[in-house]
Amino acid sequence: MTKPVPTPFSGYQKVVVAMLAFLQFAVILDFMLMSPLGAVIMPALNIGPKQFGLVVSAYAFSAGASGLLTAGFADRFDRKKLLLFFYTGFILGTLWCGLATSFESLLAARIVTGLFGGVIGSVVLAIATDLFAPQQRGRVMGLIQTAFAASQVLGIPAGIYLSSKWNWHIPFVAMAAFGLTGGLLVAWKLQPVNGHLGKPQEHSAWMHLFHTVTERRYLLAFATTALLTTGGFMLMPFSSAYVVNNLGIDLQHLPTVYLVTGLCTIFVGPMVGKAADAVGKFRVFLFGTALTITMVLVYTHLGATSLVVLIIVNTVLFIGIFSRMIPFQAMMASVPAQTQRGSFNAISASIQQLSGGLASVVAGHIVTQSATGRLQNFDVVGFVVVGTSLIGLALLWRLNRNTLAAPAPQAAA
Repeated sequence: MTKPVPTPFSGYQKVVVAMLAFLQFAVILDFMLMSPLGAVIMPALNIGPKQFGLVVSAYAFSAGASGLLTAGFADRFDRKKLLLFFYTGFILGTLWCGLATSFESLLAARIVTGLFGGVIGSVVLAIATDLFAPQQRGRVMGLIQTAFAASQVLGIPAGIYLSSKWNWHIPFVAMAAFGLTGGLLVAWKLQPVNGHLGKPQEHSAWMHLFHTVTERRYLLAFATTALLTTGGFMLMPFSSAYVVNNLGIDLQHLPTVYLVTGLCTIFVGPMVGKAADAVGKFRVFLFGTALTITMVLVYTHLGATSLVVLIIVNTVLFIGIFSRMIPFQAMMASVPAQTQRGSFNAISASIQQLSGGLASVVAGHIVTQSATGRLQNFDVVGFVVVGTSLIGLALLWRLNRNTLAAPAPQAAA
């Protein structure tokens, strides 16, 4: 079997990757801002953890709903126009968050932000798939996914600094202003992405959605996506409490953990993408899964530990996660037909949001907190993550074999 030969990016493709990575960074940063600002927002609005949790989950569930609602129409428009429409709504929703002065107003703002922001990632992936050949997609996904790491390195500390210097409204207003520049750049530089419009389209948006959700190979991809999403959503909501109460790390040192981890993954992401294009996406995914499983077991069984050991463990864990996530997304890009990429990615994004929310609920029922504050049964969550990872690996192996053996299905005219 010959190794795939990586194809270099053109000048325009480099600009497109930079723009798509920026948009992904803006969407992820908006979502991640809520976590560090919780300690400030709750007393400012006189709300408790239950209400704040509702504000956080409102984004995820509205984002999941929006993906399903727009899936039938996602392939009927120029992808650039679709991206700008939803990105504009996302920026306005973020600005509304910054102007909210009550729990009800903030809740409504997060719902609106989720309705628009939840679709952006799927449109970004569809554009990346349309404009880049299969042998380039590993590097593209690697660069786009560095947005997650960059949001940790730049976004979370900036959000904490702005809220402490002024108030919790300022990070959202600054985010809206910062994000607006990216939207203007996309409107100026990105060329129309409408190659799929020249191919036969289904007359009914609902039938387009129906054929997407009932295609057998797509169902296998959606099931794999759901399983692989659960890991992060089961561990991350409790990670800070686990680190402080179980591992004995001071709360003030948490930003250092995120900073070092983020900096490392910023460099690792593009390297993983290059490796996926050079040696094969499934091979890199297999390595990432093995490393993730190993580090999840180590992480969830740690006792009292030093800051240095925690940083090393956390960094290697995220390297494993990125080594799994980047080739997975590159492989998913080859699954749908060109005329179904928008709907496929929209549904996939919805599944990620909904399965992530469900995973958080399940983890919340597994983990308990003792009178001393220590988390109990966190190791059980680790075993669940390992189980879902192994099942996801088996499903992806089967999906990859089917994808190589058969051409992508074409939508009915």
